Amino acid sequence: MSSRISTGPIPGCVFLWALSACAPQPADLVLHNGKIVTVDDAFSIQQAVVVRDGLIVEVGGNDLLSKYDASQTIDLEGKTVLPGFNDTHIHISGDPIREIDLTGTTSVAELQQQVRAKVEQLGEGEWITGYGWSEDSFSELRKPTRSDLDEAAPRNPVTLTRAGGHSAVVNSLAFELAEITSDSPNPERGILEKDERGELNGIIRERQDVVGDLVPRATREETRPSFVQHLRDLLELGITSLAQAGVSTRGYDEWEVVYSEHGKELPRANVQIRWGGPEQMDAFGKKTGDGDERLRVGAVKVFVDGGFTGPSAYTIDSYRSEPGFHGSLDIDEEELRTLVRQAHEMGWQMGFHAIGDAAIQLIVNYFAETLDASPRDNHRHYLNHFTVRPPSEVMELMAEHNILITQQPNFTYTLEGRYVEYLQEEHAAHNNPLRSPMDHGIFVALSSDILPIGPMVGIYAAVTRKGASGAVFAPEERLTMEEAIRGYTRNGAYMTFEEDIKGTLEPGKLADMIILSGDLLTIDPERILDVMVEKTIVGGRVVFER
Repeated sequence: MSSRISTGPIPGCVFLWALSACAPQPADLVLHNGKIVTVDDAFSIQQAVVVRDGLIVEVGGNDLLSKYDASQTIDLEGKTVLPGFNDTHIHISGDPIREIDLTGTTSVAELQQQVRAKVEQLGEGEWITGYGWSEDSFSELRKPTRSDLDEAAPRNPVTLTRAGGHSAVVNSLAFELAEITSDSPNPERGILEKDERGELNGIIRERQDVVGDLVPRATREETRPSFVQHLRDLLELGITSLAQAGVSTRGYDEWEVVYSEHGKELPRANVQIRWGGPEQMDAFGKKTGDGDERLRVGAVKVFVDGGFTGPSAYTIDSYRSEPGFHGSLDIDEEELRTLVRQAHEMGWQMGFHAIGDAAIQLIVNYFAETLDASPRDNHRHYLNHFTVRPPSEVMELMAEHNILITQQPNFTYTLEGRYVEYLQEEHAAHNNPLRSPMDHGIFVALSSDILPIGPMVGIYAAVTRKGASGAVFAPEERLTMEEAIRGYTRNGAYMTFEEDIKGTLEPGKLADMIILSGDLLTIDPERILDVMVEKTIVGGRVVFER
């Protein structure tokens, strides 16, 4: 749909037009004197946008200001407006009182101090949990260990999850309560790391639940305030729509409660549901697309393999640093095959986690097999992540069966050390490929997951292919800025079957948009990370202002 709107007389005024201009039409909001990036088919640029009843009425030149009598006007002073970012793979939850936010921690020593502070707050004997540490951000350039945690909390069980969620470090008391020793076998689909003496070093890959399941569960009343706040925080990043990357069928009702009370203050949400078997999914009583424009049910979610923050992504070639190790599947192959058929036949969209190329190849084969046996128009099944580029024939099969991708280019920035350490050179170079799947005809949307949440890092990495160190990875995988913006806006709406109501700034669409401090279309790529969201508008209401 073109965003080119006639600014000539409207039908009711044709006869009087020669004598005088029509009376201004009512509107709720007019943004003018700016650079309105519509992201329509032509990627056209306009100067003004008009909003009424939460919808875009018209886009065009600055003359729209005199055509409408608006309750509120915003002079953009030349600033750039984009459709709100649509992050199609993200994790948002509330925090228990025992939880430590480790996302900004810069050293093992600081981590220890945070643990000590939590011990002082909760008292001895209480479980302490945390999320967000990364050895890449530590001045010591190493992972925290069991002994580090023992020193900080000798009488409290501790489990701290790494950024990305695929591994954790625990202390000796946590191991003791879980009855895990150096002689214990690795849990199925997981690894208990050991030091050079054969002793547990505290790191658990993928199966940190063997300890985490012992942590007392927080009540929803305890976590709800921070859950709502974390959702509000997304507005500061310009995220007006999100796809939550998996909750249980029982967990969806918490989203319903929160959105019934706070929905107009929050980004729109599409919530993936973790597969619980045919009976549980039937009992849930909802399927992909159910809900409304504020909150709706998304795709069914399944983990095919692990990730590189474990690491245990399932790869064709062995890990560079661990010869003979290929990671592992999170689910038995035949069980996965049956699950794909069942979910498809039940009418669900499928959005499966697949990071390693062996996992990608396997699930693509199962998707294609199921679609061949039971064709369904417009299924929009997709893969979350697609980190290790698979063989060309796999991508050709994806294009043939319209299997989509939601990709996280920001991983190239934040996980470069992991890729260089674990992946063979060619795979490390082409981590999180963008151009090559698109060249094969695969539809790609962009998202951030949690490393970090925030589209600007993803846009920067998509157009530069640079890691945090400045190293460039396979520059031929770069996107243009126009493609990156589409990936974070219009393409995200398509992934959730909502392209008719949002994702572009066109008449009839939801008035979800952001005002930026810089122009992404002309800025030096090295300054992308300096661009901030100055205002976020959802449904025509300013819900964040810096």
